[in-house]
Amino acid sequence: MNGEPYSTVREAMRLMQTGNLLAATAAIRHTLSGATSAGPLISARSPDRGTIEGTFRVVNETPLAKDASAGGSPFPGSITEERTQFSEHKYTGSAGTRRYKLFIPSAYRGQPLPLIVMLHGCTQTPDDFATGTRMNMLAEERACFVVYPAQTQSANVSKCWNWFQASNQRRDQGEPAIIAGLVRELLLTYDLDRERVYVGGLSAGGAMAVILGRAYPELFAAIGVHSGLPYGAAHDLPSAFAAMHQRDTSGASIAQRENPQAWRGEIPTIVFHGDRDTTVHPCNGEKVASQNAGASAFNAGDGPTATVATEETCAGGIPGAHSYTRRLFKDVTGKIVGEYWLVHGAAHAWLGGDPRGSYTDPKGPDASSEMMRFFLERARVEH
Repeated sequence: MNGEPYSTVREAMRLMQTGNLLAATAAIRHTLSGATSAGPLISARSPDRGTIEGTFRVVNETPLAKDASAGGSPFPGSITEERTQFSEHKYTGSAGTRRYKLFIPSAYRGQPLPLIVMLHGCTQTPDDFATGTRMNMLAEERACFVVYPAQTQSANVSKCWNWFQASNQRRDQGEPAIIAGLVRELLLTYDLDRERVYVGGLSAGGAMAVILGRAYPELFAAIGVHSGLPYGAAHDLPSAFAAMHQRDTSGASIAQRENPQAWRGEIPTIVFHGDRDTTVHPCNGEKVASQNAGASAFNAGDGPTATVATEETCAGGIPGAHSYTRRLFKDVTGKIVGEYWLVHGAAHAWLGGDPRGSYTDPKGPDASSEMMRFFLERARVEH
């Protein structure tokens, strides 16, 4: 058998044999709709493509009520599932292998939906992070895919993403290459929206999110950083601890020396940091915001994408919530390119999170909702 239809059938059969029924159906539908081989779903696997392994089950046609304590519901303690999936898989690429959890919303029928990458903090797991952030619940409401890559204990004894190693701060190598490869494979497998791919993370995951945005600006439309660190803040473990406790201020200069123009008109970024954070000093959140907004210490630059900051101070929206100071960064056209939320009285924890997850502060503001809002207001632009 030769030709595009036949090669697509062969690929669909291969996908069905691995249990990937959703992708097989999407591939056949893609061909029947008259798409060509140049389309987003390709039938032949190129040599540099990674592979995904795991059980891809068909979503349930009828609602299923699940006990959150059983660990099966993507919405712990909340709504029932309606054709949703939250299952574990494994990705292998040229840079390495990582397991991950993938959430698929009930609205998915093969259409190009947004994809959000969520990177957990140290000692956390994808399930723990999904519970604590409640991101699956928001993704179901807004019809988004969410992928939670899992760091291995063999790569880091505390399961931290190794953001502080020089080998993991560059394009096409190390952990950034693994995560970027996984993202590309999901875009192809599910025919997702390439212009609406976002990455967010907590602590070490937030620092890795910054690296991904820097290394792959053509892949991500926006970044969310919670209690993280700026690019270039460290090059090994001692300098990482120094940066976390603000005994080293070289982070910004390292990034500037590597590519002084890289911080002009950077990927839109939303940053959250508690001013009582004793694990990662709050100044790091400020540096992330200034780097990725294309500004220097919140001052406007000289280029065409120079930013200015407007500041507003307001209290949390629910009784007992933390107050916060929010700074908005705009380019010369008035477009918002960054938000920096300094939350008063908050420590090293995901704000507005579910207390059943680790490192969460239920008081708010709701970092997940604000991050989702910021993400979906933006689509990728050419760099």
